[in-house]
Amino acid sequence: MAFSGDRQWLIVAAILISFGLTMVAALDRNLLLEWHVGIDTTVRPVSAEQPVITINGMFPGPLLNATTNDVVHVNVFNDIDEPLLITWNGIQQRRNSWQDGVSGTNCAIQPGKNWTYVFRMKDQIGSFLYFPSINFHKAGGGYGPIRVNNREVISVPFPKPEAEFDLLIGDWYQKSYKDLRSSMNTKLMANESLPDKILMNGKGPYMDPLAKSHESFTVTKGKTYRIRISNVGISWSFNFAIQNHHLVLVETEGSYTNQIVLDSLDVHVGQSYSVLVTADQAAADYYMIATPKMYNASDVSKFGIGVFHYDNSTTPATGPLPSFPDPFNLQFSINQAQSIKWNMTTGAARPNPQGTFNVTNVTLSQTFILSASIAEIDGVPRYTVNNVSYQTPATPLKLADYLVNGSGIYELNQFSTNSTNVNNEKGVFVASGIHKGWLEIVFKNDLDVIDAWHLDGFGFYVVGFGYGEWKPEARYTYNLYDPVVRSTVQVYPGGWTAVYAYLDNPGMWNLRSQRLKNWYLGEELYVRVYDADPNPAKEMPKPENLLFCGNFQSPPPSPSQSPPPNSPRPSSAPSLQRTWFHIVLICIAVILSIY
Repeated sequence: MAFSGDRQWLIVAAILISFGLTMVAALDRNLLLEWHVGIDTTVRPVSAEQPVITINGMFPGPLLNATTNDVVHVNVFNDIDEPLLITWNGIQQRRNSWQDGVSGTNCAIQPGKNWTYVFRMKDQIGSFLYFPSINFHKAGGGYGPIRVNNREVISVPFPKPEAEFDLLIGDWYQKSYKDLRSSMNTKLMANESLPDKILMNGKGPYMDPLAKSHESFTVTKGKTYRIRISNVGISWSFNFAIQNHHLVLVETEGSYTNQIVLDSLDVHVGQSYSVLVTADQAAADYYMIATPKMYNASDVSKFGIGVFHYDNSTTPATGPLPSFPDPFNLQFSINQAQSIKWNMTTGAARPNPQGTFNVTNVTLSQTFILSASIAEIDGVPRYTVNNVSYQTPATPLKLADYLVNGSGIYELNQFSTNSTNVNNEKGVFVASGIHKGWLEIVFKNDLDVIDAWHLDGFGFYVVGFGYGEWKPEARYTYNLYDPVVRSTVQVYPGGWTAVYAYLDNPGMWNLRSQRLKNWYLGEELYVRVYDADPNPAKEMPKPENLLFCGNFQSPPPSPSQSPPPNSPRPSSAPSLQRTWFHIVLICIAVILSIY
């Protein structure tokens, strides 16, 4: 049968499009993971006998190594004696706050039970971490690294390194996490308690007689390595350096940065960075050092120390530690923070430049001004946001939203997001976020420590830092050209930090301090970003394995708000949609061939 030129072109186009969609669908990869969360008292990172939370017997836990758009299934078995949740710090859970793993979105996994998280690494790349989010468990471990790698078709703005290392650095107490938790109702522990050590990948400091082992990276002279650094601690910011080597900053929490050369890098609680390090010194062993910020610099027993080992080295790391910035020089830290800027021209998860979507001319829809402080409520210390200390309800907010529109569990916008409450009080602090609106958040720190704030579900643009009271005139000082996009930002004592977030991700999202005792004692709230359209293209329906708890121990027979119809699991929906589109296009081609 002969075809006209136009008809032949349509047939060829339909076949090519179908083939392309089939190939894209084939690239959707499912990662199936099984994690057993348990207790091990033999780990003893700094000799003290204490329970350490492990995953599959590992401390830190296993690497979650994914690629953009992979669908991750993590079947978590809770083998400890308390309810458990895991959260995925910096993973945006696009349209899917059901999988966020915090008290406001999920019922806890009970002891002896298991539950499977299913989420997609939608349009993300970069370095992140996971950790247990309730019951002060993070103080006992249970954390691990997340890598989201670029798809092969997307170029990376630096040459491929010889190898990559994950470096999880965090402060550590020699007490049991249960003892620490129970002591948080005392002023001394809530206000002034200090960690005992800094660990590197769960190991104690080099040359510390109490440490069973220390961390060491083996490198080859002349080669360049990517080190993904995360602060997995619960209290301290730290400064990281490698003796006699420069750090080239290239990425933070899913954003490629303008590449800057640093002697050392400040990393605040919950933050992640990628640096490139070239082994360009004489073959020897060199110190890797993490020193706590705002702590006595002469007390080296608190430092994290590892070894950067050249593979043909015969010279151990000895002698005095390298110099490091004054831990109380906050201006150094602020200057460095302001120098970290977004690479506007490179692609990230997509081929188009990151800077295509920027804040140069945005119109703000909302402003939150959030003041963090400490207070005594009902005779015990609490951390507050605008004088409100978050009180965790037994029923997750997301579950209450789904079943009863939140009725009886929380009152939306009960507390102000731009002024302090008259009196200190406990409450369920939930604020409305305007869907597809631009939100400005000004974090104010009335504490005497460096705080760190995190927003689940989004990356925010870090537009400004300042001291003293924030005023609207401060907007004239904002960097609106190339502010870095990340999900955790530091706030200096007596100062403020301003960020912009585009609320295009419907759901119930946690906004919290990353310092564990602050978070545990109430320095958090939730932002409800709502779209009334039940179309799953706007927000995913409830998972098929949804857990019930609190006021809803089992599915109610007739919820006030009819749940959206069941849809395919997140892992199958994208491929299924492409398959149907593929079939339709083949049908078009067949029809055209007939006529």
